[in-house]
This record gives sequence, structure tokens and C-alpha cells, in this order.
Amino acid sequence: MTEQELLFGLRHGEESAFKELVTRFQDKVFNTALGLLQHHTEAEDIAQEVFIQVYRSIQNFKGESLLSTWIYRITVTKSLDHLRSKKRKKRFGFLSSLFGDSNMPLYEPEDFNHPGVLQEKKEDAAILFKVIDLLPENQRTAFILNKVEDLSYREIAAILNTTESAVDSLLQRAKGNLRKKLNELPLMQQ
Repeated sequence: MTEQELLFGLRHGEESAFKELVTRFQDKVFNTALGLLQHHTEAEDIAQEVFIQVYRSIQNFKGESLLSTWIYRITVTKSLDHLRSKKRKKRFGFLSSLFGDSNMPLYEPEDFNHPGVLQEKKEDAAILFKVIDLLPENQRTAFILNKVEDLSYREIAAILNTTESAVDSLLQRAKGNLRKKLNELPLMQQ
């Protein structure tokens, strides 16, 4: 099924077109969300939200970009919104615990598990993803899309609504910041 046929089917509410959409993009959406969120269950939830939004908003898709670019953009936006919301809840939970409303932690991170990482490399990958999580949001997003999802600068620029040179700059700063933070790691563990 071509992208045009898929769009036609989606716009006319064809169930087979929606199944094809999910089959075609579910791994990319989930892995992108997982790379940004680093939490399996949350990535699954975001993936479901992405496909619901695509289904509800397909009439608004103007076709000015590829369908995949639009879906990645929705995935990144929903993932980053979720992270922002979670940080607000953590701050509120921390403040609440200061005032005695709750002594239980609001969020417990689960074990790191990304489908693209071999079992024997999981510990190293978990450390790397924790350091990636320390990057500024735009650098982290560009890095995940390039290094984890293997997207080109052009695709990332379309998703982030920026230029390829801006993507290059984000990736260079991300790599520099990662090198610096990884070099500091042994000092932090002593």
C-alpha cells in the first residue's frame, strides 16, 4: 500500500488502513518514545496515544511532510510533554512530602530495557541513557532520533521543524556534552 493509498484509507475510516498504519509505524513510535522516556510502560502508553491522535487528526494532515515525519513529530511532542508533566508531578510530590502530605516517592524508575540493546550491554546502555537524559531537551531529542532511530539530518530537521545545520549543531553539542558527562562519571561514583 502506498502512502497515498494509506492516507486515502485513513481519511475514509477504513479499518484495514489503520491496521496497516499501526503495523508500519508501531516499532518506530514505541522505540522513539522509549528512547526519550526510558520507561517501557510509559512508552507503550505514549505509542497508543500517538496512534489515537493520528486517527483523530488525519483529516488535518496537509501532506506538507511525509506521513512518517508527522508521526515522529507527534511522538516526540507527546513524549516530551509527558516528561514535563512527570517533572511537575515530582516537584509537587517533593513539596508535598516536605509538608507531610506524603512520604512515598511519586516515581520509581524501572529496570532499563530497550529492544535495540543486547542483554550483555544493558548495564552500559542504562548508564548511557541516564547520561543522555541529562542533556538539554532539544539535544537529547536530536541525539535519540539520530543515534537510536537512525534518522538522517533531513528527517530530524523536518520532525523538529528546524534546519539541517541546526540539527548538526545540536548533535555536535550533544556529543560534546555526553563526552564531558561520561568522563566525569568515575569521579561521581567515588
